Amino acid sequence: MPARSASIDSIAARPSGSKHELAYESIKTRIVTGVYGPGYRLVLEQLAREFGFSPVPVREAIRRLEAEGYVEFIRNVGARVAHLDTGAYRQAMEALALLEGYATALAAPRMRKTDIKRARSLNRQMEQALNTFDPAAFTELNHQFHGVILERCPNSYIRSLAVGEWARLDLARRSSFAFVPGRAGGSVLEHDHLIDLIESGADAAEIEAAARGHKLGTLHAMDRHTASGA
Repeated sequence: MPARSASIDSIAARPSGSKHELAYESIKTRIVTGVYGPGYRLVLEQLAREFGFSPVPVREAIRRLEAEGYVEFIRNVGARVAHLDTGAYRQAMEALALLEGYATALAAPRMRKTDIKRARSLNRQMEQALNTFDPAAFTELNHQFHGVILERCPNSYIRSLAVGEWARLDLARRSSFAFVPGRAGGSVLEHDHLIDLIESGADAAEIEAAARGHKLGTLHAMDRHTASGA
């Protein structure tokens, strides 16, 4: 059984929240952080014993994770962590590029100096993480970086759609930088350029194009890597 992390233990130990919610958060955290990798079997009885719950809330949590794409049910195998579907990943990234590009353009004039400072700090942490590359840590910093921008988007519907796509891509994004060599460094440079545009008060169309191109950059890198046969 994978070792429990402090963050996971803290989730399971919370006094509030339904057992279903606690089981859902704990299992999802393990999937997103890589404790449970693609193909890992989720044994209902084992998880129920570990959490100290009956199997019912654990089963509900697993069904919810299945609906969100984190878990798949295989005949004669049961529930397991879903593998990356490259076709679905591509389509979701294309949708996110459009949503986040527009949301970033709307957010730009509303970003404060503290937001700019926070975004730059997160990007420097991402740069430092490249020296001891950890896909899960890099991804979490990346998520926080874009979150700083998205939270200033005044259109709550666009913002919620973008956040929803981020959540659906968590599983795939966790490892996308690992199987596309060199993409992480390029992503950090693109972040710098995007923040420079926002801070300088660049035209909304230019900011939107830069944000959209940043998201599509990962897909382009995947295509080049695949074509090279590496």
